[in-house]
Amino acid sequence: MRDDKKTAVDRRLKSIEGHVRGIQRMSEEDAYCMDILQQIRAVQSALERTAQLILEDHLNHCVVNAVRSGEPKEQERVIGEIMEVFQATANSRG
Repeated sequence: MRDDKKTAVDRRLKSIEGHVRGIQRMSEEDAYCMDILQQIRAVQSALERTAQLILEDHLNHCVVNAVRSGEPKEQERVIGEIMEVFQATANSRG
């Protein structure tokens, strides 16, 4: 991952980690369920945005390099990896 993207991803993940700790505290303190659910949705959204950053970097560098390599096995490998991740995500949702 490029340094600028890595810095952005690391910063987001640290923020998400702090947010999750806050949710844990809310649960321990018996906060209102809807407030906890709202915070969980915020973390899920933050994780999705982080995943988008990582995917964008992967597509712009790893996949582009594989395509430019002219090596069919490498091209198939990187495309297959992406497909596996999105198929697993789709299967877990229902």
